[in-house]
Amino acid sequence: MFALRRLLVVLCLTVVLPVSAWTQSAKVTFVLTNDIYLMGETIAPDGKLRGGFARLAAVVKAERAKGGHVIFAHGGDTLSPSLMSGIDGGAHIIALTNMVPPDIFAPGNHEFDFGKAAFFKRMAEAKFPVYAANMRGADGKPLPNIKDRSIVDAGGVRIGLTGAAYDQTPKVSSSEDLKFLPTVTAMKEQGAALRQEGADFVVAVMHADRSQAVDLSATNAADLILTGHNHDLFVQYDGRVAMAESSYDGHYVTIIDVAIDVAMVEGRRTVKWWPQFRIVDTATMTPDPEVAAAVAKLEAELSREMDQPLAKLAVELDSRNIAVRTGEAAIGNLIADAMRAKSGADAAVTNGGGIRGGRVYTAGSTITRRDVLAELPFGNRVVTIEIRGRDLRSALENGFSRLADAAGRFPQVSGMTIQFDPRLPAGKRIVSIKIGGAPLNPSRVYRIATNDFLARGSDGYDTFGKARSLLPADDSPLLANEVMSYLQKLGTVQTAVQGRINVVQK
Repeated sequence: MFALRRLLVVLCLTVVLPVSAWTQSAKVTFVLTNDIYLMGETIAPDGKLRGGFARLAAVVKAERAKGGHVIFAHGGDTLSPSLMSGIDGGAHIIALTNMVPPDIFAPGNHEFDFGKAAFFKRMAEAKFPVYAANMRGADGKPLPNIKDRSIVDAGGVRIGLTGAAYDQTPKVSSSEDLKFLPTVTAMKEQGAALRQEGADFVVAVMHADRSQAVDLSATNAADLILTGHNHDLFVQYDGRVAMAESSYDGHYVTIIDVAIDVAMVEGRRTVKWWPQFRIVDTATMTPDPEVAAAVAKLEAELSREMDQPLAKLAVELDSRNIAVRTGEAAIGNLIADAMRAKSGADAAVTNGGGIRGGRVYTAGSTITRRDVLAELPFGNRVVTIEIRGRDLRSALENGFSRLADAAGRFPQVSGMTIQFDPRLPAGKRIVSIKIGGAPLNPSRVYRIATNDFLARGSDGYDTFGKARSLLPADDSPLLANEVMSYLQKLGTVQTAVQGRINVVQK
């Protein structure tokens, strides 16, 4: 009987041992924001107030107040574009972000809109860690104060963190000689290194195209992938890898609660985990009062800055309809030049109907930020497209198709000269087009800066709508900001009517 009892005890222990072998359990809460540009809340189509730093802060503070292990991740794109960032280079964004600092920040392409020096200046002001394992200096070496990876302890569970900047930044922003390695390759290497260093659960925070997140998920290099760039609300879990993105401007905040169990089995750590997703609509949150007060102060400062002169006018600028919708206008040249200067495009095209101030600025006067906003009231963005010469010609023919109506589609241009004959039928009025002094090549692909309204194919610019955009419209720079910045650099405006658009005289 005694021997039988001993056998039963041994059998019971054999059954219980695998369960009791679990050594650690933890719940880690990940809070994600990305692509937040506007400091204040905005009125959504449903009439509710959403977004902004004060509502985001309320979400993060509420999660941290619960205790436990909270990791606040920022998927990048925040220093630009906004009206205030056009004035201070994003300094106010860092100040607001520092009030509720993330645990990991991955730079987006807009972090470089003001150049490399401005990026490093802003990051030096940051009270949060910056991760960009795929970003290197001109010499190929790691950059100071920019992390590749780290491991943090969550109650005995080891959380590996790594991050990546947007690897197409050199093409769409002003990163100068910084090098950007392919995101997926870099994250695979960092994930492998973290697991080799003992991470139980690997998190990759990256500013990247969705296709890159999907490609990375197929490698199992990371367990959780948190992204910015696409501006959509996205969650996915396929049983192996979880992914998320949190819309933009703090309208929504994605929270992922991950239960992680770590067991010692035959001397090796094994990990099991399961995610639960929570989507916070920030319309349901009461703005954090401390951050809301800081936002109100900054908005008052912005209002004062609107009346500060940007440049002195050495020439007259006429924004009346009769000027901008029927022929080349000095103010149209100025705006198109600003678009081309920022984008580095071969040429720029904007529509006269987008210039709405309806006034004459006399030579010798000054132009302010408020004036620019009055002229460009629609919040348009500068979108750079790639288009073949024949399709560009078709778009420009549309611009001259309704001359008798003084239609808003009339083009204002930079980097090109056009001759047209108004007596010819619509669609066949252009006699010649030159870009950079050379005749338009129908087969060549040109890089053209335009506004997002035309880039959607609106106002009859159908071929623009079919062209490839280098960046999505809602991720492109604000047109008003680019004009303001250009005016400041000029100091004195001498841009007059220069023969860019000419009527053929017979």
